[in-house]
Amino acid sequence: MSKQSPLVSVHQANGATLTEYDGWSVPRHFGDPREEYLSVRRAAGLLDFSNRAVLEFTGVDRLSYLQGLISNDLRVPSSGEGIYAAFLSQQGKVLGDCRVLTTDDSFIVDLWASLKQKVLDHLHRYLVADEVEIADLSDRCAILSIQGPKSETLLEKFLPRDQQPQTSLAHSIAEFCGVEMRICRSSHTGEDGFDLMIPLADIENMAQQLTEAASTYSARWIGTEAYEILRVEAGIPRYGIDITDDNLILETGLTHAVSFDKGCYLGQEVVERIRSRGHVNKNLTGLLIHSEKPPPAGSKILSTEKEIGTITSSVYSPNLESPIALGYVHRDHRSRGTQLLVRYDAELLVNATVTELPFTATRRARH
Repeated sequence: MSKQSPLVSVHQANGATLTEYDGWSVPRHFGDPREEYLSVRRAAGLLDFSNRAVLEFTGVDRLSYLQGLISNDLRVPSSGEGIYAAFLSQQGKVLGDCRVLTTDDSFIVDLWASLKQKVLDHLHRYLVADEVEIADLSDRCAILSIQGPKSETLLEKFLPRDQQPQTSLAHSIAEFCGVEMRICRSSHTGEDGFDLMIPLADIENMAQQLTEAASTYSARWIGTEAYEILRVEAGIPRYGIDITDDNLILETGLTHAVSFDKGCYLGQEVVERIRSRGHVNKNLTGLLIHSEKPPPAGSKILSTEKEIGTITSSVYSPNLESPIALGYVHRDHRSRGTQLLVRYDAELLVNATVTELPFTATRRARH
């Protein structure tokens, strides 16, 4: 049985059609996915990320413990900053991706809720004598996101611009309409944006406040259909769709989630071996599809008659007026402009062209 967003009644009042997405009942669209997409590209959109989980790490050994289990360097961010990272297996495979926010006395890990139990089991396996406490905050707060070029302006209705986090994954505690929450600058769409970690008791009220403020700026709620188009155009892979625990971290293109200087961590030997060898055999790649409809996930990618990859995500891009796709392609066929084929089914083969990511130039949050 799928879990429900705490905002289901709010979404239904705003005309949402619900769908199951990653085990959660969330809005598929609010009547017009294309207008929702355009709202984010031109102004701003509101996204319900109740299907993300939040974990808090405290204790004197929290740095050394997490540093040995995560792919990026936790010594780099100061309090009020954050990094993107991944949990890896001993074989260097990706168990899950996350954002880690540093505070004065804790680390806050934000990840897709579908990954939470797997990651917690993994973490507890290596929690032996460390003085570390892991608290699951998922039943205390939920995340709403504002995405788009006018996200700063919309946020000014609640928080002066000089108090807004200024760089990617910078974060702080702020008070909105009497509600204390954590705000983090973050892009999920290629556009600038902010995530609001809101106490669950106040989530409905804040959703209503944001809905009212959004109408002033031609902003609107965004469903999963428009979100998928936005993230694929931005070349942002999604765990469970474009990344699984069969993938090596360096296959995914998420090199910004990896530190090559931090020293030992779980999976590091494999990562370093690949780096010294100079390549992996396949990489997540962008494809412009020369067809009227996007290929289904799992469609095979071919060079002449040789199978050299698989489609993971595909959408119709309003910006490019063409289907586009993410997929894993053998390293010998990844050069920009390479002409390939995609097999939709036993009968249908269509042409595809390798292209650089992101597909669409956007105003991503400042780094």
